[in-house]
Amino acid sequence: MSNWQKVCRSADVVPGTGVCALVAGKQVAIFRTLKDKTLYALDNYDPIGKANILSRGIQGSIGDALVVASPLYKQHFELATGKCLEEDISVPVYAVREVDGQVEVAA
Repeated sequence: MSNWQKVCRSADVVPGTGVCALVAGKQVAIFRTLKDKTLYALDNYDPIGKANILSRGIQGSIGDALVVASPLYKQHFELATGKCLEEDISVPVYAVREVDGQVEVAA
């Protein structure tokens, strides 16, 4: 069973952007897609650039994959899986939901 942690108001995650939240001691990048307004959460740490920066990345798509491009070296990480499209590396993903106007992440 997951412990859900409230991290922000739903309105704080503007479609097409990301925000960073501290969840159980980890920085988590939370994104809302522009087209269908779906929420995704993945680790904020870019293992290639070695910085907590993914929440500042630019969202887009490559083929059918919704991605965020790291602002440092521009590698693309899939929002749903955390898999990097250019390197053999992944970042952790987290369950995320909206409840009563709040965004919650599974800790």
